[in-house]
Amino acid sequence: MKKILELISNRMEEAFLACGYEERYAKVVISNRPDLCEYQCNGAMAAAKAYRKKPIAIAEEVVAYLKEAKEQADKGNVMFSQIEAVMPGFINLCLDGDFLASYLNGMQKEEKLGLEEPGHGETVIVDYGGANVAKPLHVGHLRSAVIGESIRRMGAYLGYHMIGDVHLGDWGLQMGLIIEELRERKPELVYFDENYEGEYPKEAPFDIGELEEIYPSASAKSKTDESFKERAQAATLRLQEGYAPFVAIWKHIMAVSLADLKRNYGNLDVHFDLWKGESDAGPYIPWLIRDLQKKGLAYESQGALVVDIAMEGDSKELPPCIVQKSDGAALYATTDLGTMLEREKLYAPKRYIYIADKRQELHYTQIFRVAKKAGYVPSDTPMDYIGFGTMNGKDGKPFKTRDGGVMRLEQLIADIEEAVYGRIHENRGVVEEDTARLGMEMSEEEARDTAKIVGLAALKYGDLSNQAAKDYVFDMERFTSFTGNTGPYILYTIVRIRSILKNYQAAGGNVDILAAENPGRILSPQGTAERELMLELTRYNEVMETAFAELAPHKICQYVYELANAFNGFYRDNKILSQEDKVRQQGWIRLILLVQDVLAAGIQVLGFDAPQRM
Repeated sequence: MKKILELISNRMEEAFLACGYEERYAKVVISNRPDLCEYQCNGAMAAAKAYRKKPIAIAEEVVAYLKEAKEQADKGNVMFSQIEAVMPGFINLCLDGDFLASYLNGMQKEEKLGLEEPGHGETVIVDYGGANVAKPLHVGHLRSAVIGESIRRMGAYLGYHMIGDVHLGDWGLQMGLIIEELRERKPELVYFDENYEGEYPKEAPFDIGELEEIYPSASAKSKTDESFKERAQAATLRLQEGYAPFVAIWKHIMAVSLADLKRNYGNLDVHFDLWKGESDAGPYIPWLIRDLQKKGLAYESQGALVVDIAMEGDSKELPPCIVQKSDGAALYATTDLGTMLEREKLYAPKRYIYIADKRQELHYTQIFRVAKKAGYVPSDTPMDYIGFGTMNGKDGKPFKTRDGGVMRLEQLIADIEEAVYGRIHENRGVVEEDTARLGMEMSEEEARDTAKIVGLAALKYGDLSNQAAKDYVFDMERFTSFTGNTGPYILYTIVRIRSILKNYQAAGGNVDILAAENPGRILSPQGTAERELMLELTRYNEVMETAFAELAPHKICQYVYELANAFNGFYRDNKILSQEDKVRQQGWIRLILLVQDVLAAGIQVLGFDAPQRM
């Protein structure tokens, strides 16, 4: 189904061509002066110079053609109710009410509400998550997970074959630190017996609690004990070279960590198609190093192997990319390049999208350039990097616990769920019995389940509604509010629509039959609020496509907020359930069903759902 702007632009192109002007001047945009018109074409301004005419003269010619076409058209083929040329050469447009209603009825007939799927099954790799094994997820992992999950869902909704990869940090120095700390604590383990030749235990010599204590202890020790740090570096290299006892320890670390990571990401409703890590790039690295040297790209610098990535036209000096340390160990850049080799071999993606802290911009610039320079990724394959800002506390500093420590992600989720539960308690009575009375009260179980759903929406929407590159302040009170530009407000609007539909059914209406009947039930708008709501609905296709093209989930947030506002304005102005004109009432029911479906599609790609009531 064509987007509304596309349909309007097509009509304008026809008019410009008929008047003797190139169709490229016929572009139509949403008006920034809704008090004057709904859409605007400014092409006469640009055409004036090319055709040596006054802009207003060109605009008036085009308008005259459109008005004549309107007079000659059948009623069902009228697009504009207002067509006006204004100084110095703008063309102002308003849609005909019947045309507007017809477009919305068309949306209801179509799968995905008329959204075209530009993806056509093309494979896109989304690299997000990036957690280190053996360490708990904390608030610093939130943005990558939430933004990446939304990007993955947006692309899938548009018909792309999206492959999300967590890309775990599981092959670096932290492994060597854990191994050496474990050696000091439990030297009797068979992994540290050079003469041991038997099979290694299937059970890990630690649980997740111990493992999460071992790593920070080892990390702190390495900062003050140079000898310990050197042993950890040596252990890391031995692991990367395939030393069997250390590989066995590594497998234990992975098994214990993965179970915990999957549980915590699951609590965020964040899902990955691939649970690969840096270690999966290991088999590709020896060939990678040889190939870079063979091609004359990698050369020795202070004992390390580096690749120049500077290009003519760079606005600043960019250092070479280090692909191998002086001791022969791999770095993040090495494993990232090896991962690209694996992805090209297994998936041949048409696009790469990486989500990481914006402070890593240089790293991604380096590996993207090496990959293209060496021919590992085709030169025409887009490689996008979304660098996100930090989530800060009200003091403007990175978010911390009350005692100044780094907050675990599961604690943040629990805190926001509790805050939402408190608001539900205020808004509705919460009773201890399993069944609550019809009306304002809900059971304790339902209140807790609802708080979990709404809390996740508050957390994700609070993050995604900000432009990814910008820092933002985590404000628990604002994010959990049921009013304003928040996740709970969007959910509250959906719940309100569901309540109207339920009451309509209770009064004898049949929503299922109405929704299944032949199209044409949405009627031409009567009032301003109804018209504004209908115009917002027409933007759905455009917003969904643009948001993914620009990798901008915040644009979907802004759209669902504006649509929710438009619905609530319509709801205030119209008594839907008491409307005596049954045809008009049925039209409104069909209209709010469409609002519900569009809002549901929006929050689904943002990564959360709506409860039955709030």
